[in-house]
Amino acid sequence: MGDLLEQGAAFLDDQRHRHMSRPVVYRRGTDEKEVQATIGRTQFEQADEAGLIHRVESRDFLIRAADLDLGAGPITPRAGDQVREQVGGVGGQVLVYEVNAPGGQPPWRYSDPYRRVMRVHTKFVGTEV
Repeated sequence: MGDLLEQGAAFLDDQRHRHMSRPVVYRRGTDEKEVQATIGRTQFEQADEAGLIHRVESRDFLIRAADLDLGAGPITPRAGDQVREQVGGVGGQVLVYEVNAPGGQPPWRYSDPYRRVMRVHTKFVGTEV
């Protein structure tokens, strides 16, 4: 018998991917690929020089690790990459997010113990029509 927890996690990931994701374009330089992503968020807390706590919220994209392949095999996200999300249907606006996390935090992390899904932290940088 296999690992029941891993089998359960695979089932839940499949359900998330099928029913809770939307197409986005992941871009690094001139290379890009359309992938399915689930939208999430992460709140980061940072203390400034005066000791005040500032909360920053990241828009996260949960993407299957195997899907993030720009042609030479799967990659890991890095700061400066972009995630582009079209809203309003065909011909609508494209929201552009840059892979980034505040305060020296890593810009992504695995979202599950089996390293199937990456949680990519981003910040909004602009809109295109």
